Amino acid sequence: MTYVRAEDLVVDFPIYGAQSRSVKNTLMRAATGGTFARNATDRVVVRALDHVSFELQEGDRVALVGHNGSGKSTLLRVIAGTYAPVGGRLEVRGRVASMLSITLGIDLESTGYENIRLQGVLLGMSKAMIERKSDEIAEFTELGDYLSMPLRTYSAGMQMRLAFAVATSVDPEIILMDEWIGVGDAHFMERADRRLNEFVQRAGLLVLASHSPDLLRKTCNKGIALSHGRVVCTGTAEEVLATYAGHA
Repeated sequence: MTYVRAEDLVVDFPIYGAQSRSVKNTLMRAATGGTFARNATDRVVVRALDHVSFELQEGDRVALVGHNGSGKSTLLRVIAGTYAPVGGRLEVRGRVASMLSITLGIDLESTGYENIRLQGVLLGMSKAMIERKSDEIAEFTELGDYLSMPLRTYSAGMQMRLAFAVATSVDPEIILMDEWIGVGDAHFMERADRRLNEFVQRAGLLVLASHSPDLLRKTCNKGIALSHGRVVCTGTAEEVLATYAGHA
């Protein structure tokens, strides 16, 4: 059974050099971001997540909403295992596909084909699975002979095509996304959008952070609203979006 359970999650980011009165006053006047606190060593910290609790089950498509700095990206990275909480408890059951930094780990000196294998390994694919999917990935990129060339010869858009094709070739149980991914020109973007929809449909659970209410209504059935690192509302996607709009 795929699920994510969080109980009183706390994530702090220390602010070094924040002992002077002027820096403290500037921090305390900040309108966005997490709350400010002191940790056990009396250091000033940004509390990016402040005792966050929720439970997500298989079949959930979760809209994660909030202002910039509300904690959405931090929460996604905690679920992905990139950030470790300093307090609370997190249980994640299921294979996670993080779409937060899909170009992370690419090697500019290696060819496209070599990067397919490298990225596949980073995504937890077996050697046999990578070999089985390589032709399909290569065909989807439409990069042709460029796949035999080093990535330093690619444009940024070509690199994104390759990373996107590999990232969406796995069969995830949990997908984490910070905004819907758009790749390439109009022709390729249409194909990429179809592929991304199919990718999401294969997953047991989706957590999608976005500032687009229309996208979240179309994609999600549940919602969590964050403000200054705290959960302020949970419920159906429509309920959360309506409540958040009233407080934004």
